[in-house]
Amino acid sequence: MAASRRDLLMHLAATAGWAVALGASKALGMDLANTPPQAAKLDLPRDLGKGRKVVILGAGIAGMVSALELTKAGFEVQVLEARERVGGRNWTLRGGDKVDYLDGSSQTAGFGKGVYMNAGPARLPGWHRTILTYCKELGVELQPMVNANRSALMLPRAAGQPPVRLRQVVNDSRGMIGELLAKSIKRGALDQDLTAADRAMITNFLGAWAEIRPDGTYKGSERSGFKVWPGAGDVGPTHIDPLPMKDIFDPQTWEALLFEELVEFQPTMMQPVGGMDRIAMAFGAKLKGKIRHGAEVISIDNREGGVEVTWKDRRTGKVSVTTADQAIVTIPLSVLAGIKTNLPADISAAIKRTRYESSVKTGWQSPRFWEDQGIYGGISYTSDLINHVWYPSAGFHSDTGFLLGCYNYGPGADQYAAMTLEQQFAYSRASIDRLHPGHGAGLVHPVSVAWKKIPFNQGPWVDWESGGPDYRLLNQPIGRVHLAGEHLSFITSWQEGAALSALRVVERLAAMAKAA
Repeated sequence: MAASRRDLLMHLAATAGWAVALGASKALGMDLANTPPQAAKLDLPRDLGKGRKVVILGAGIAGMVSALELTKAGFEVQVLEARERVGGRNWTLRGGDKVDYLDGSSQTAGFGKGVYMNAGPARLPGWHRTILTYCKELGVELQPMVNANRSALMLPRAAGQPPVRLRQVVNDSRGMIGELLAKSIKRGALDQDLTAADRAMITNFLGAWAEIRPDGTYKGSERSGFKVWPGAGDVGPTHIDPLPMKDIFDPQTWEALLFEELVEFQPTMMQPVGGMDRIAMAFGAKLKGKIRHGAEVISIDNREGGVEVTWKDRRTGKVSVTTADQAIVTIPLSVLAGIKTNLPADISAAIKRTRYESSVKTGWQSPRFWEDQGIYGGISYTSDLINHVWYPSAGFHSDTGFLLGCYNYGPGADQYAAMTLEQQFAYSRASIDRLHPGHGAGLVHPVSVAWKKIPFNQGPWVDWESGGPDYRLLNQPIGRVHLAGEHLSFITSWQEGAALSALRVVERLAAMAKAA
Protein backbone atom coordinates (compact mmCIF):
# COMPACT_ATOMS: atom_id res chain seq x y z
CA MET A 1 0.00 0.00 0.00
CA ALA A 2 1.44 3.41 -1.01
CA ALA A 3 2.33 5.81 1.77
CA SER A 4 0.15 8.91 2.09
CA ARG A 5 1.59 12.43 1.89
CA ARG A 6 1.07 12.82 5.63
CA ASP A 7 2.86 9.50 6.32
CA LEU A 8 5.80 10.75 4.27
CA LEU A 9 5.89 14.06 6.13
CA MET A 10 5.76 12.37 9.53
CA HIS A 11 8.67 10.14 8.47
CA LEU A 12 10.64 13.19 7.37
CA ALA A 13 9.88 14.93 10.65
CA ALA A 14 11.09 11.95 12.65
CA THR A 15 14.30 11.45 10.66
CA ALA A 16 15.28 14.88 9.34
CA GLY A 17 13.50 17.31 11.64
CA TRP A 18 10.49 19.56 11.35
CA ALA A 19 12.25 22.20 9.22
CA VAL A 20 12.67 19.65 6.41
CA ALA A 21 9.15 18.33 6.94
CA LEU A 22 7.63 21.80 6.74
CA GLY A 23 9.49 22.53 3.53
CA ALA A 24 8.29 19.26 2.05
CA SER A 25 4.75 19.96 3.18
CA LYS A 26 4.66 23.15 1.15
CA ALA A 27 6.02 21.33 -1.89
CA LEU A 28 3.24 18.75 -1.50
CA GLY A 29 0.56 21.41 -1.14
CA MET A 30 0.13 20.87 2.61
CA ASP A 31 0.85 23.25 5.47
CA LEU A 32 1.55 21.45 8.71
CA ALA A 33 2.39 24.73 10.39
CA ASN A 34 -1.31 25.64 10.31
CA THR A 35 -2.49 22.26 11.56
CA PRO A 36 -4.32 22.64 14.90
CA PRO A 37 -2.31 21.42 17.90
CA GLN A 38 -2.72 17.88 19.08
CA ALA A 39 -3.70 17.05 22.63
CA ALA A 40 -0.92 17.31 25.18
CA LYS A 41 -0.42 13.88 26.71
CA LEU A 42 1.78 12.46 29.44
CA ASP A 43 2.79 8.82 29.50
CA LEU A 44 4.47 8.51 32.86
CA PRO A 45 5.55 5.27 34.58
CA ARG A 46 2.83 4.11 36.97
CA ASP A 47 5.19 3.86 39.95
CA LEU A 48 7.17 7.03 39.26
CA GLY A 49 5.77 8.92 42.23
CA LYS A 50 5.74 6.10 44.74
CA GLY A 51 6.51 7.45 48.20
CA ARG A 52 6.07 11.08 47.14
CA LYS A 53 3.16 13.26 48.30
CA VAL A 54 1.76 16.30 46.50
CA VAL A 55 -0.85 18.63 47.94
CA ILE A 56 -2.93 20.50 45.36
CA LEU A 57 -4.71 23.69 46.34
CA GLY A 58 -7.91 24.16 44.38
CA ALA A 59 -10.19 21.66 42.61
CA GLY A 60 -10.67 23.65 39.43
CA ILE A 61 -9.69 22.23 36.07
CA ALA A 62 -5.96 22.83 36.61
CA GLY A 63 -6.05 21.24 40.05
CA MET A 64 -7.98 18.18 38.91
CA VAL A 65 -5.88 17.63 35.78
CA SER A 66 -2.81 17.74 38.03
CA ALA A 67 -4.36 15.33 40.51
CA LEU A 68 -5.48 12.88 37.84
CA GLU A 69 -2.12 12.69 36.08
CA LEU A 70 -0.11 12.47 39.29
CA THR A 71 -2.37 9.73 40.58
CA LYS A 72 -1.83 7.77 37.37
CA ALA A 73 1.92 8.07 37.97
CA GLY A 74 1.71 6.73 41.53
CA PHE A 75 2.03 9.95 43.52
CA GLU A 76 0.06 10.31 46.75
CA VAL A 77 -2.29 13.22 46.12
CA GLN A 78 -4.57 15.32 48.28
CA VAL A 79 -6.65 18.18 46.89
CA LEU A 80 -7.86 20.94 49.21
CA GLU A 81 -10.93 22.81 47.91
CA ALA A 82 -12.69 25.59 49.83
CA ARG A 83 -16.03 25.07 48.10
CA GLU A 84 -18.49 22.21 48.33
CA ARG A 85 -18.21 21.62 44.60
CA VAL A 86 -15.46 21.00 42.07
CA GLY A 87 -14.75 23.00 38.95
CA GLY A 88 -13.69 26.46 40.12
CA ARG A 89 -14.91 28.85 37.44
CA ASN A 90 -16.41 25.87 35.59
CA TRP A 91 -19.76 26.39 37.29
CA THR A 92 -23.25 25.51 36.09
CA LEU A 93 -26.29 26.82 37.99
CA ARG A 94 -29.53 24.87 38.15
CA GLY A 95 -32.75 25.38 40.08
CA GLY A 96 -32.03 25.64 43.81
CA ASP A 97 -28.34 26.50 43.46
CA LYS A 98 -27.07 29.48 45.46
CA VAL A 99 -24.86 32.33 44.34
CA ASP A 100 -23.06 33.90 47.32
CA TYR A 101 -21.27 37.24 47.07
CA LEU A 102 -18.32 38.50 49.10
CA ASP A 103 -20.56 41.07 50.81
CA GLY A 104 -22.76 38.32 52.28
CA SER A 105 -25.66 38.75 49.85
CA SER A 106 -26.93 35.73 47.96
CA GLN A 107 -29.30 34.59 45.25
CA THR A 108 -31.02 31.27 44.63
CA ALA A 109 -31.60 30.11 41.07
CA GLY A 110 -35.27 29.47 40.37
CA PHE A 111 -34.82 27.70 37.04
CA GLY A 112 -37.18 24.88 36.12
CA LYS A 113 -36.24 21.36 35.10
CA GLY A 114 -33.76 21.20 32.23
CA VAL A 115 -32.86 24.91 32.42
CA TYR A 116 -29.31 25.75 33.46
CA MET A 117 -26.81 28.59 33.29
CA ASN A 118 -23.11 28.17 32.55
CA ALA A 119 -21.94 30.95 34.84
CA GLY A 120 -18.32 30.53 33.74
CA PRO A 121 -17.01 28.89 30.55
CA ALA A 122 -19.73 28.01 28.06
CA ARG A 123 -17.95 26.79 24.94
CA LEU A 124 -15.17 24.48 23.79
CA PRO A 125 -13.25 25.44 20.62
CA GLY A 126 -12.48 22.57 18.29
CA TRP A 127 -8.74 23.23 18.46
CA HIS A 128 -8.61 22.95 22.25
CA ARG A 129 -7.54 19.36 21.86
CA THR A 130 -6.32 18.70 25.39
CA ILE A 131 -9.55 19.47 27.25
CA LEU A 132 -11.54 17.75 24.49
CA THR A 133 -9.38 14.64 24.90
CA TYR A 134 -10.12 14.64 28.62
CA CYS A 135 -13.83 14.82 27.75
CA LYS A 136 -13.36 11.70 25.65
CA GLU A 137 -11.31 9.92 28.32
CA LEU A 138 -13.85 10.73 31.05
CA GLY A 139 -16.93 9.95 28.97
CA VAL A 140 -18.30 13.51 28.83
CA GLU A 141 -20.86 13.66 26.00
CA LEU A 142 -20.50 16.70 23.75
CA GLN A 143 -22.80 18.45 21.29
CA PRO A 144 -22.36 21.36 18.85
CA MET A 145 -22.48 24.83 20.35
CA VAL A 146 -23.88 27.46 17.96
CA ASN A 147 -21.56 30.39 18.60
CA ALA A 148 -22.01 32.37 15.38
CA ASN A 149 -25.46 32.74 13.87
CA ARG A 150 -26.17 35.10 10.97
CA SER A 151 -29.84 35.12 12.01
CA ALA A 152 -28.94 36.72 15.35
CA LEU A 153 -29.18 40.47 15.82
CA MET A 154 -27.22 43.66 16.30
CA LEU A 155 -28.90 46.50 18.16
CA PRO A 156 -27.83 49.86 16.68
CA ARG A 157 -26.43 52.52 18.94
CA ALA A 158 -29.05 55.20 18.16
CA ALA A 159 -32.21 55.03 20.27
CA GLY A 160 -35.30 54.02 18.35
CA GLN A 161 -33.47 52.17 15.58
CA PRO A 162 -34.68 48.61 15.06
CA PRO A 163 -32.28 45.69 15.41
CA VAL A 164 -30.73 44.29 12.24
CA ARG A 165 -29.74 40.74 11.37
CA LEU A 166 -26.05 39.89 11.47
CA ARG A 167 -26.31 38.52 7.93
CA GLN A 168 -27.06 42.05 6.75
CA VAL A 169 -24.24 43.61 8.75
CA VAL A 170 -21.74 41.08 7.39
CA ASN A 171 -22.78 41.15 3.74
CA ASP A 172 -23.55 44.85 3.41
CA SER A 173 -20.13 45.69 4.86
CA ARG A 174 -18.57 43.36 2.32
CA GLY A 175 -20.58 45.01 -0.45
CA MET A 176 -19.62 48.54 0.54
CA ILE A 177 -15.93 47.72 0.85
CA GLY A 178 -16.15 45.96 -2.50
CA GLU A 179 -17.80 48.97 -4.09
CA LEU A 180 -15.09 51.32 -2.83
CA LEU A 181 -12.38 49.04 -4.20
CA ALA A 182 -14.16 48.57 -7.53
CA LYS A 183 -14.54 52.34 -7.96
CA SER A 184 -10.88 52.88 -7.09
CA ILE A 185 -9.83 50.38 -9.75
CA LYS A 186 -12.21 51.88 -12.32
CA ARG A 187 -10.84 55.40 -11.72
CA GLY A 188 -7.25 54.22 -12.11
CA ALA A 189 -6.29 54.87 -8.49
CA LEU A 190 -4.47 51.54 -8.29
CA ASP A 191 -2.88 51.46 -11.75
CA GLN A 192 0.61 51.81 -10.25
CA ASP A 193 0.03 48.82 -7.98
CA LEU A 194 -1.87 46.47 -10.28
CA THR A 195 -1.40 45.19 -13.81
CA ALA A 196 -4.32 45.16 -16.21
CA ALA A 197 -4.67 41.42 -15.58
CA ASP A 198 -4.68 42.00 -11.83
CA ARG A 199 -7.38 44.64 -12.13
CA ALA A 200 -9.58 42.35 -14.21
CA MET A 201 -9.06 39.46 -11.82
CA ILE A 202 -9.93 41.53 -8.73
CA THR A 203 -12.96 43.09 -10.43
CA ASN A 204 -14.31 39.64 -11.26
CA PHE A 205 -13.64 38.50 -7.70
CA LEU A 206 -15.57 41.46 -6.27
CA GLY A 207 -18.54 40.51 -8.37
CA ALA A 208 -18.63 37.09 -6.70
CA TRP A 209 -17.44 38.03 -3.20
CA ALA A 210 -19.38 41.26 -2.70
CA GLU A 211 -22.00 41.09 -5.50
CA ILE A 212 -20.62 44.22 -7.13
CA ARG A 213 -22.49 45.05 -10.34
CA PRO A 214 -20.76 45.63 -13.69
CA ASP A 215 -21.04 49.40 -13.13
CA GLY A 216 -19.01 49.00 -9.91
CA THR A 217 -21.87 49.59 -7.45
CA TYR A 218 -23.42 47.59 -4.65
CA LYS A 219 -27.21 47.69 -4.52
CA GLY A 220 -27.80 44.98 -1.95
CA SER A 221 -27.68 41.21 -1.91
CA GLU A 222 -29.97 38.33 -1.10
CA ARG A 223 -27.22 37.18 1.25
CA SER A 224 -28.28 40.07 3.49
CA GLY A 225 -31.87 38.87 3.66
CA PHE A 226 -35.17 39.67 1.98
CA LYS A 227 -38.06 42.12 2.10
CA VAL A 228 -40.10 39.33 0.54
CA TRP A 229 -38.73 35.89 1.29
CA PRO A 230 -38.77 33.07 -1.27
CA GLY A 231 -41.90 30.97 -1.04
CA ALA A 232 -44.86 29.65 -2.96
CA GLY A 233 -46.80 32.91 -3.27
CA ASP A 234 -47.47 35.09 -6.30
CA VAL A 235 -44.74 37.61 -5.46
CA GLY A 236 -41.12 36.67 -5.99
CA PRO A 237 -38.33 37.31 -3.46
CA THR A 238 -36.95 40.83 -3.07
CA HIS A 239 -33.70 41.40 -1.24
CA ILE A 240 -33.51 43.96 1.54
CA ASP A 241 -32.09 47.44 0.99
CA PRO A 242 -28.47 48.00 2.10
CA LEU A 243 -27.78 49.61 5.43
CA PRO A 244 -26.42 53.18 5.47
CA MET A 245 -22.64 53.35 5.25
CA LYS A 246 -22.41 55.22 8.58
CA ASP A 247 -24.05 52.26 10.32
CA ILE A 248 -21.79 49.72 8.66
CA PHE A 249 -18.53 51.44 9.58
CA ASP A 250 -19.60 52.47 13.07
CA PRO A 251 -17.10 50.93 15.55
CA GLN A 252 -20.08 49.31 17.26
CA THR A 253 -20.37 46.87 14.35
CA TRP A 254 -16.76 45.74 14.50
CA GLU A 255 -17.24 43.09 17.17
CA ALA A 256 -20.25 41.60 15.35
CA LEU A 257 -18.21 41.50 12.14
CA LEU A 258 -14.98 40.13 13.56
CA PHE A 259 -16.01 38.00 16.55
CA GLU A 260 -16.36 34.70 14.73
CA GLU A 261 -13.11 35.34 12.83
CA LEU A 262 -11.05 35.03 16.02
CA VAL A 263 -9.47 31.61 16.08
CA GLU A 264 -11.07 30.69 19.43
CA PHE A 265 -14.55 31.31 18.06
CA GLN A 266 -14.38 29.74 14.63
CA PRO A 267 -16.62 26.71 14.06
CA THR A 268 -16.79 24.02 15.21
CA MET A 269 -17.45 24.83 18.86
CA MET A 270 -18.87 22.35 21.36
CA GLN A 271 -20.46 22.10 24.77
CA PRO A 272 -21.10 19.22 27.18
CA VAL A 273 -24.65 17.87 27.08
CA GLY A 274 -26.44 19.13 30.18
CA GLY A 275 -24.00 21.84 31.27
CA MET A 276 -20.31 22.71 31.29
CA ASP A 277 -19.89 21.33 34.81
CA ARG A 278 -20.27 17.82 33.41
CA ILE A 279 -16.53 18.08 32.76
CA ALA A 280 -15.77 19.07 36.35
CA MET A 281 -18.09 16.41 37.73
CA ALA A 282 -16.40 13.73 35.61
CA PHE A 283 -12.99 14.72 36.97
CA GLY A 284 -14.42 14.78 40.49
CA ALA A 285 -15.84 11.26 40.12
CA LYS A 286 -12.46 9.99 38.92
CA LEU A 287 -10.75 11.59 41.94
CA LYS A 288 -13.22 10.35 44.52
CA GLY A 289 -11.65 10.26 47.97
CA LYS A 290 -8.78 12.58 47.03
CA ILE A 291 -10.63 15.92 47.24
CA ARG A 292 -11.39 17.47 50.63
CA HIS A 293 -14.19 20.01 50.33
CA GLY A 294 -14.73 22.97 52.63
CA ALA A 295 -10.97 23.30 53.16
CA GLU A 296 -10.09 26.99 53.09
CA VAL A 297 -6.34 27.59 52.91
CA ILE A 298 -5.04 29.92 55.61
CA SER A 299 -1.28 29.79 55.01
CA ILE A 300 1.39 28.16 52.85
CA ASP A 301 4.83 27.49 54.36
CA ASN A 302 7.39 26.70 51.66
CA ARG A 303 10.20 24.87 53.45
CA GLU A 304 13.44 23.33 52.30
CA GLY A 305 12.26 19.80 53.04
CA GLY A 306 8.62 20.14 52.02
CA VAL A 307 5.48 22.25 52.10
CA GLU A 308 3.16 22.83 55.06
CA VAL A 309 -0.38 24.04 54.30
CA THR A 310 -2.64 25.24 57.11
CA TRP A 311 -6.35 25.16 56.33
CA LYS A 312 -9.69 25.60 58.06
CA ASP A 313 -12.71 23.33 57.71
CA ARG A 314 -15.45 25.80 56.79
CA ARG A 315 -18.11 23.44 58.18
CA THR A 316 -16.65 22.94 61.64
CA GLY A 317 -14.11 25.73 62.01
CA LYS A 318 -11.38 23.21 62.86
CA VAL A 319 -7.87 24.18 61.76
CA SER A 320 -5.60 21.45 60.33
CA VAL A 321 -2.16 21.18 58.74
CA THR A 322 -1.27 19.14 55.66
CA THR A 323 2.35 18.44 54.75
CA ALA A 324 3.68 17.25 51.42
CA ASP A 325 6.85 16.99 49.38
CA GLN A 326 5.54 19.41 46.79
CA ALA A 327 2.53 21.73 46.39
CA ILE A 328 0.67 22.76 43.26
CA VAL A 329 -1.21 26.00 43.86
CA THR A 330 -4.06 26.63 41.41
CA ILE A 331 -5.83 29.21 43.59
CA PRO A 332 -6.58 32.38 41.55
CA LEU A 333 -3.89 34.98 42.10
CA SER A 334 -6.51 37.48 43.26
CA VAL A 335 -7.28 35.11 46.16
CA LEU A 336 -3.71 33.90 46.72
CA ALA A 337 -2.67 37.53 47.28
CA GLY A 338 -4.69 37.48 50.52
CA ILE A 339 -3.28 34.20 51.86
CA LYS A 340 -0.32 34.21 54.24
CA THR A 341 2.80 32.71 52.62
CA ASN A 342 6.56 32.82 52.98
CA LEU A 343 7.12 33.06 49.24
CA PRO A 344 10.02 35.28 48.09
CA ALA A 345 9.31 39.02 47.98
CA ASP A 346 9.45 39.28 44.17
CA ILE A 347 6.96 36.42 43.83
CA SER A 348 4.56 37.93 46.38
CA ALA A 349 4.82 41.31 44.68
CA ALA A 350 4.06 39.80 41.27
CA ILE A 351 1.03 38.00 42.69
CA LYS A 352 -0.29 41.14 44.38
CA ARG A 353 0.09 43.40 41.36
CA THR A 354 -1.75 41.00 39.08
CA ARG A 355 -5.14 42.44 38.16
CA TYR A 356 -8.19 40.44 37.19
CA GLU A 357 -10.69 41.50 34.54
CA SER A 358 -14.34 42.19 35.36
CA SER A 359 -17.13 40.11 33.89
CA VAL A 360 -20.83 39.62 34.66
CA LYS A 361 -23.38 37.14 33.39
CA THR A 362 -27.12 37.63 33.92
CA GLY A 363 -29.42 34.78 32.96
CA TRP A 364 -33.17 34.26 32.62
CA GLN A 365 -35.68 31.49 32.10
CA SER A 366 -37.97 32.38 29.23
CA PRO A 367 -40.39 31.08 26.60
CA ARG A 368 -38.29 30.37 23.51
CA PHE A 369 -39.62 33.36 21.54
CA TRP A 370 -36.32 33.72 19.65
CA GLU A 371 -37.00 30.51 17.77
CA ASP A 372 -40.20 32.06 16.42
CA GLN A 373 -37.89 34.74 15.01
CA GLY A 374 -35.67 32.17 13.30
CA ILE A 375 -32.84 32.28 15.86
CA TYR A 376 -31.50 28.89 16.90
CA GLY A 377 -28.41 29.47 19.04
CA GLY A 378 -25.77 32.12 18.56
CA ILE A 379 -25.13 35.58 19.96
CA SER A 380 -26.74 38.98 19.44
CA TYR A 381 -24.77 42.18 20.03
CA THR A 382 -25.80 45.43 21.69
CA SER A 383 -24.14 48.72 22.58
CA ASP A 384 -25.80 48.54 26.01
CA LEU A 385 -23.99 47.47 29.16
CA ILE A 386 -25.29 43.92 28.71
CA ASN A 387 -23.10 43.66 25.57
CA HIS A 388 -24.00 40.10 24.46
CA VAL A 389 -27.24 38.10 24.46
CA TRP A 390 -26.80 34.34 24.03
CA TYR A 391 -29.40 31.85 22.84
CA PRO A 392 -29.28 28.15 23.79
CA SER A 393 -27.83 25.62 21.37
CA ALA A 394 -29.91 22.69 22.63
CA GLY A 395 -33.50 21.86 23.53
CA PHE A 396 -34.87 23.36 20.32
CA HIS A 397 -38.68 23.73 20.27
CA SER A 398 -39.02 23.12 23.99
CA ASP A 399 -41.53 25.36 25.75
CA THR A 400 -38.91 27.19 27.82
CA GLY A 401 -35.19 27.73 27.74
CA PHE A 402 -32.30 29.69 29.18
CA LEU A 403 -31.51 33.13 27.78
CA LEU A 404 -28.24 34.78 28.74
CA GLY A 405 -29.36 38.38 29.01
CA CYS A 406 -25.93 39.86 29.73
CA TYR A 407 -22.36 38.81 29.12
CA ASN A 408 -19.98 41.71 29.47
CA TYR A 409 -16.40 42.37 30.49
CA GLY A 410 -14.11 45.31 31.08
CA PRO A 411 -15.22 48.77 32.24
CA GLY A 412 -18.81 48.13 31.18
CA ALA A 413 -18.91 45.11 33.47
CA ASP A 414 -17.66 47.24 36.39
CA GLN A 415 -20.42 49.75 35.72
CA TYR A 416 -23.06 47.04 35.45
CA ALA A 417 -21.83 45.19 38.56
CA ALA A 418 -22.01 48.42 40.57
CA MET A 419 -25.80 48.34 40.22
CA THR A 420 -27.98 46.50 42.71
CA LEU A 421 -29.23 43.12 41.58
CA GLU A 422 -32.71 44.59 41.03
CA GLN A 423 -31.21 47.32 38.85
CA GLN A 424 -29.18 44.77 36.86
CA PHE A 425 -32.27 42.69 36.22
CA ALA A 426 -34.31 45.74 35.17
CA TYR A 427 -31.52 46.92 32.86
CA SER A 428 -31.11 43.47 31.26
CA ARG A 429 -34.88 43.12 30.79
CA ALA A 430 -35.15 46.57 29.16
CA SER A 431 -32.23 45.88 26.79
CA ILE A 432 -33.69 42.54 25.72
CA ASP A 433 -37.03 44.26 25.15
CA ARG A 434 -35.27 46.69 22.80
CA LEU A 435 -33.65 43.79 21.00
CA HIS A 436 -36.83 41.68 20.97
CA PRO A 437 -39.74 44.13 21.40
CA GLY A 438 -42.55 42.83 23.58
CA HIS A 439 -40.65 39.90 25.07
CA GLY A 440 -38.98 41.45 28.11
CA ALA A 441 -42.07 40.82 30.23
CA GLY A 442 -41.80 37.04 29.75
CA LEU A 443 -38.37 36.77 31.38
CA VAL A 444 -38.41 35.09 34.81
CA HIS A 445 -36.06 33.74 37.52
CA PRO A 446 -33.08 36.05 36.92
CA VAL A 447 -29.62 35.26 38.33
CA SER A 448 -26.55 37.46 38.07
CA VAL A 449 -22.93 36.36 38.57
CA ALA A 450 -20.41 39.19 38.94
CA TRP A 451 -17.11 37.35 39.06
CA LYS A 452 -15.18 39.93 41.05
CA LYS A 453 -17.72 39.42 43.85
CA ILE A 454 -17.54 35.60 43.91
CA PRO A 455 -15.65 34.15 46.90
CA PHE A 456 -12.54 32.09 46.04
CA ASN A 457 -12.46 33.60 42.54
CA GLN A 458 -12.56 37.41 42.82
CA GLY A 459 -12.40 37.80 39.06
CA PRO A 460 -12.83 35.73 35.90
CA TRP A 461 -9.43 35.95 34.21
CA VAL A 462 -6.15 37.82 34.47
CA ASP A 463 -5.90 41.25 32.88
CA TRP A 464 -2.31 41.05 31.71
CA GLU A 465 -0.26 40.31 28.65
CA SER A 466 0.74 36.64 28.77
CA GLY A 467 4.48 36.34 28.32
CA GLY A 468 5.37 39.42 30.37
CA PRO A 469 7.98 39.36 33.14
CA ASP A 470 5.48 38.49 35.90
CA TYR A 471 4.07 35.68 33.77
CA ARG A 472 7.54 34.19 33.27
CA LEU A 473 8.44 34.66 36.92
CA LEU A 474 5.33 32.95 38.27
CA ASN A 475 5.72 30.05 35.85
CA GLN A 476 9.01 29.03 37.49
CA PRO A 477 9.23 26.57 40.41
CA ILE A 478 9.30 28.45 43.74
CA GLY A 479 11.15 26.07 46.00
CA ARG A 480 8.65 23.27 46.50
CA VAL A 481 5.67 25.36 45.40
CA HIS A 482 4.45 25.36 41.79
CA LEU A 483 1.74 27.69 40.48
CA ALA A 484 -0.67 26.51 37.79
CA GLY A 485 -3.90 27.63 36.16
CA GLU A 486 -5.23 29.18 32.98
CA HIS A 487 -3.69 32.47 34.16
CA LEU A 488 -0.26 30.90 33.62
CA SER A 489 -0.84 29.94 30.00
CA PHE A 490 -1.08 31.73 26.68
CA ILE A 491 -4.76 30.66 26.56
CA THR A 492 -5.85 32.69 29.55
CA SER A 493 -9.54 32.37 30.55
CA TRP A 494 -9.98 29.01 28.78
CA GLN A 495 -10.10 25.51 30.29
CA GLU A 496 -7.54 24.44 27.71
CA GLY A 497 -5.06 26.86 29.26
CA ALA A 498 -5.76 25.45 32.71
CA ALA A 499 -5.15 21.89 31.52
CA LEU A 500 -1.95 22.76 29.65
CA SER A 501 -0.56 24.72 32.60
CA ALA A 502 -1.29 21.78 34.90
CA LEU A 503 0.41 19.31 32.57
CA ARG A 504 3.46 21.54 32.41
CA VAL A 505 3.81 21.41 36.20
CA VAL A 506 3.13 17.65 36.34
CA GLU A 507 5.84 17.11 33.74
CA ARG A 508 8.21 19.17 35.91
CA LEU A 509 7.44 17.07 39.00
CA ALA A 510 7.87 13.91 36.97
CA ALA A 511 11.31 15.06 35.81
CA MET A 512 12.28 15.82 39.41
CA ALA A 513 11.14 12.36 40.49
CA LYS A 514 13.14 10.71 37.70
CA ALA A 515 16.21 12.73 38.60
CA ALA A 516 15.90 11.72 42.25
